[in-house]
Amino acid sequence: MKSYLFPILGSIDDMVQQERQMPTPAYGQVLVRMRAASLNYRDLTVARGRLPRAKTVDLMPLSDGAGEVVAIGDGVTRHVVEDRVAGLFFQGWVGGALSERMAASALGGPVDGVLTEYRLFDEDGLIEIPGHLSICPLYWARSAANSLMIFFSGSVS
Repeated sequence: MKSYLFPILGSIDDMVQQERQMPTPAYGQVLVRMRAASLNYRDLTVARGRLPRAKTVDLMPLSDGAGEVVAIGDGVTRHVVEDRVAGLFFQGWVGGALSERMAASALGGPVDGVLTEYRLFDEDGLIEIPGHLSICPLYWARSAANSLMIFFSGSVS
């Protein structure tokens, strides 16, 4: 599968495409075929190496993405195959006061982002997209202030 990453942070121009093995969901995990992602100002800040919490080597960028569930691991109860889902920005924050540990679970910074064809999430790191919304217009509305939109339609382009 195709993924994009920054071998080292410094410039958006340093991003490279990489072939990776298709992941297999473990207990409590969900495999999502990514269909849409948006580039936010924060993502540019990360690419330039200006976000202190971001990992600095082999980072898969972008914090906002949506797609469809293609496989689930044992123990998953909140999602089923074919659910349309979006990743939560803070993967480890489901409620309460934000802690350092929870802040360290932000996609596309301390944790790999969503610029890939397929991505594993813990089941609590996803939210279902309502049936009356489609994935691409959802991301257009969610990221209306951004000037660049990236849409997936079968492969990363």
